[in-house]
Amino acid sequence: MNTITHSHYDTIILGAGAAGLMCAGFAAAKGGRVLVVDHAKRAGDKIRISGGGRCNFTNMFAGPENFICQNKHFAKSALARYTQWDFIELVAKYGIAYHEKTLGQLFCDDKATQIIDMLLSEAKDAEVALSTSIDAMAHDGTEFRATLSGRNVTATNIVVATGGKSIPKMGATGIGYQIATQFGVPLTNTRPGLVPLTFGPQELEWIVPLAGTALDGRLEANGTSFEEALLFTHRGISGPAVLQVSNYWVEGDTVHANLMPNRSIFDALRQERADNGRRQMSTALATLFPKKLATTLAENLKLSGNLADQSDKALQDLSETLHALPLKPTGSEGYRTAEVTLGGVDTDALSSKTMESKQLKGLYFIGEVVDVTGWLGGYNFQWAWSSAAAAGRAIADRA
Repeated sequence: MNTITHSHYDTIILGAGAAGLMCAGFAAAKGGRVLVVDHAKRAGDKIRISGGGRCNFTNMFAGPENFICQNKHFAKSALARYTQWDFIELVAKYGIAYHEKTLGQLFCDDKATQIIDMLLSEAKDAEVALSTSIDAMAHDGTEFRATLSGRNVTATNIVVATGGKSIPKMGATGIGYQIATQFGVPLTNTRPGLVPLTFGPQELEWIVPLAGTALDGRLEANGTSFEEALLFTHRGISGPAVLQVSNYWVEGDTVHANLMPNRSIFDALRQERADNGRRQMSTALATLFPKKLATTLAENLKLSGNLADQSDKALQDLSETLHALPLKPTGSEGYRTAEVTLGGVDTDALSSKTMESKQLKGLYFIGEVVDVTGWLGGYNFQWAWSSAAAAGRAIADRA
């Protein structure tokens, strides 16, 4: 698996992750000589750790509206021609048991390594060279020339499936962006995505004591909101709702947390006032929220007295605050914990049908390296499968 046996390949795929392995199966399907290279010791390392080791491999509701891209129409073609149902059919073909966890998210019943094994099986006609470095890359006007761990090889096609900058401890380097720049392919600005948000000292003073406290809420940033779990941490806030909204948050902006999205806090407190008017405000809030959070809210909002002391207007004002609690992050935890990289290879420079560079024939970009970022919940894997299929099919058809 770790040897380069030829001096020329029809296609060299840079990256043995989700997109790269998927593309290899398609590109080699009609007999093309395909090589997949990766500097990692194992193929599919990010697949291996995803979904708590069970791999959230797609989402039943995946559609173009679940992706962020400067060109909101770009992802439509690839997603339509290789859908979540196509990948689910492939998973079923290999007898991999799976389940829906929540919100259309599909996970393996057993281990994520089943998905890696499936992809390697599909790519059995391709060579895979691991622990292999990309030393140099060039195009001589006719074909690509690459130096891989000191060995010179040529290729008709190069597929960049190197991922982004997220989770550097897994080996992410951003080399795909360097290759794009070398060949004159423009980039959009990149930043961490699906990442916990952090706060300054003043906010942390009340957030840190809440570390480990979680509740279901709705978080909103710049007009986009997500209703999932919200978790307080020693550095700020995390949890699915936060990771989702981080893709839409811009530094300097305020996010708003609805701490009880499916019930009127005003109605609940007014009923509690009628039933238990002598209760202190912190005690009353503890009937609606985790106790630590209720106590902190009462202190921060300077709620004194008991429920019977509160007018309807006071309860209404409190309710409005808690349905849209303003929080102003100072930043995020960065690429260290980000699940994806926002931005990347500018889609205006690529064919939406084939993922090929418009200016250099035979150069393809797929997966996370492209400026297409999905929501949390299997959407980014689906983009890997769909974009890989688009490129792989185009390469096979041209062979």
